[in-house]
Amino acid sequence: MNRNTTAIVTGGARGIGCCIARRLLESGTSVIIADTNSVQGKRTAGELSGTGRVFFVRCDVSRESDVFSLMRKTDALVGGIDVLVNNAAYTGSFHTPVEKLSLARWKKTLDVNLGGVFLCAKHAAPYLRKSRGTIVNIASTRAFMSEADTEAYSASKGGVCSLTHALAISLGPAVRVNCISPGWIHTSGKADKAQAGTALTRPDHVQHPAGRVGVPDDIASMVLYLTRPENSFITGANFVIDGGMTRKMVYI
Repeated sequence: MNRNTTAIVTGGARGIGCCIARRLLESGTSVIIADTNSVQGKRTAGELSGTGRVFFVRCDVSRESDVFSLMRKTDALVGGIDVLVNNAAYTGSFHTPVEKLSLARWKKTLDVNLGGVFLCAKHAAPYLRKSRGTIVNIASTRAFMSEADTEAYSASKGGVCSLTHALAISLGPAVRVNCISPGWIHTSGKADKAQAGTALTRPDHVQHPAGRVGVPDDIASMVLYLTRPENSFITGANFVIDGGMTRKMVYI
């Protein structure tokens, strides 16, 4: 990428999103970090400011007015949009038995995880058409396999995968749209094993055919790959990055 490239990373205040923002900055891209957490978002932007041109914009991707404003502010700050990374996600419905999963929490999960991707793509599309840019959606291997009590999250991420190929057809050839489905990525988020007071163990790592649990850089590297102009023949695709776990047959 060159120094005129600009990117939006939703959910970029921490975790995978923060790593994606950092790697984009290191490549010479100007980055807008969009997140609902203003305190963490501003802190992250400040920490990354020595790496490149970075701004924080508060945005709830489930609110259309926020998303519309995000695109307008991005254009004003950095002059256009070349890359949109839809990473923001809500995990508050995890580990809730389906009989106890409220409709409100189901809707919030779908509104953020799937509706947010739709709204960001919708309102970024005019800018991306002009720049012949690209969208990278962050889904999950939970779109294809599940643990118990993850109905809302799994449904939302399955929708992201389907929405990806629909957008690729609708927005192509001006805009390329691809998807990444991470497996177990070790971050400092609330769902992280270490956050619960338990360190990663050798069995955690060796159960993966790749021999280790994933890290945010594994996902950020693929984001960079998909946004490079020389990879312009790739669109409508989903890339599973899970250390081989979805290919592993398990019997108990």
